Amino acid sequence: MQIGPYQLKNQLIVAPMAGVTDQPFRNLCVRYGAAMAVSEMLSSNPDVWDTDKSRKRMSHAGENGIRSVQIAGADPELMANAAVVNVQQGAQIIDINMGCPAKKVNKKLAGSALLQNPEQVKAILQAVVAAVDVPVTLKIRTGWAPEHRNGVQIAQIAEDCGIASLAVHGRTRQCMYKGDAEYDTIKAIKQNISIPVIANGDIVTPEKARYVLDHTGADALMIGRGAQGRPWIFREIQHYLDTGNKLAPVEMDEKRLVMLEHLENLYELYGEYKGIRFARKHVGWYLDQEEQRPFRAEFNRLETVEKQCSMVERYFDEIAQN
Repeated sequence: MQIGPYQLKNQLIVAPMAGVTDQPFRNLCVRYGAAMAVSEMLSSNPDVWDTDKSRKRMSHAGENGIRSVQIAGADPELMANAAVVNVQQGAQIIDINMGCPAKKVNKKLAGSALLQNPEQVKAILQAVVAAVDVPVTLKIRTGWAPEHRNGVQIAQIAEDCGIASLAVHGRTRQCMYKGDAEYDTIKAIKQNISIPVIANGDIVTPEKARYVLDHTGADALMIGRGAQGRPWIFREIQHYLDTGNKLAPVEMDEKRLVMLEHLENLYELYGEYKGIRFARKHVGWYLDQEEQRPFRAEFNRLETVEKQCSMVERYFDEIAQN
């Protein structure tokens, strides 16, 4: 799998997820075997760039691996300018968001809402590709509604505009994240264009990864929600693709170290107040079993870094003693 001049070490990519794929999470996934991790979505509106959230998203100090930055918007000129600014900030790949189904994005006619307007898609892609010297990639859905799956048409436009690779989530905008992802449209897209195609949607096990690669003929896989609380999924999938065998579940000692390191990195990035709140979300994903619900409820009430870390330590100490 190659994107422009960048040769990926395998076929596994971390999907961009707002509020999730910040630098601590991206670095963890890369350490566990992801070939690349795409950043959280950045608005193309320069009026919001001077916020603390945007500054953190635009910083790449300490970044591991290829720096792919996703931008979102509906105006070709603003999108081109955003691409230029992010390349100046260190982005090595610019990814364009035309897949987000969120209402607050779509009401601005950005994200997956753009799939309803192929001419606007073309204008944005042409503007961004012409504005920067780095590879430009695109993420889409299969269409805006099940009866309007125009993914093949959009993919052909993308190839004609010079897009370096295309990621496709196997749902329409109307589907949001409900139901099962479908891969037939991704297969059709792969058969109709020559640029690399990345399959995305519901890839949560090594077996599913193997199936999606075989069914679609895709060049790579993009994994999002399957990696939440489970950054080692990339190691598990790669081992299965290489050997046909499943790795043993991650050891509790390793899980403990990863969780504590992740929390410390969140506190360092966001400060205590915001870091504590981000930690609640990630701990909820790491410990998402029904029997862990009482722990999560208690953890979510904690208001200091010390208490959060101490409770995680105590949780794993109790497991080790049983």
